[in-house]
Amino acid sequence: MILLLMGVSGSGKTTVGRLLAENLAWKFVDADDYHPPANKEKMHRDIPLTDADRAPWLATLRQLIDQWHSSGENVVLACSALKQSYRDQLGFGHNRPPELILAYLKGSIETIRQRIAHRREHFMNPDLLQSQFDALEEPRDAILVDVGPPSEEIADELASQLKNTLSVQRR
Repeated sequence: MILLLMGVSGSGKTTVGRLLAENLAWKFVDADDYHPPANKEKMHRDIPLTDADRAPWLATLRQLIDQWHSSGENVVLACSALKQSYRDQLGFGHNRPPELILAYLKGSIETIRQRIAHRREHFMNPDLLQSQFDALEEPRDAILVDVGPPSEEIADELASQLKNTLSVQRR
């Protein structure tokens, strides 16, 4: 089972993803760790990434997803996956297998801006937040969780919704 935890930068993907993976006893992977240094540098310098910048990163992630899926690993993958085309490339399109689950951490730009203001040691420049919301294509087929509550509550809510989704799929 692979859960793609998506949302804009600052939505809590890494924090919530780690908590969720710990709660489920699954592996946690942060997609940002697979960005090439040039991409991180562009984002740090307030330069939005292009689809061409993202292509090798998405290809690497797809290879990892395919490996985890074929080996039956349970993984929480934190990844922005803002556009439907990115989710399609990762295998999380509308016709994905039931072992690939999409969860969306949703919040207003004001809420996310406040969260980003308190972050330290992250390569993403807060000035790029508007470009993230501009690029965002909200999924219609995802577990939806509001980012307003504390991260622990969000992870608990996600775990509960995930368990419900899994029990429905098994029927």
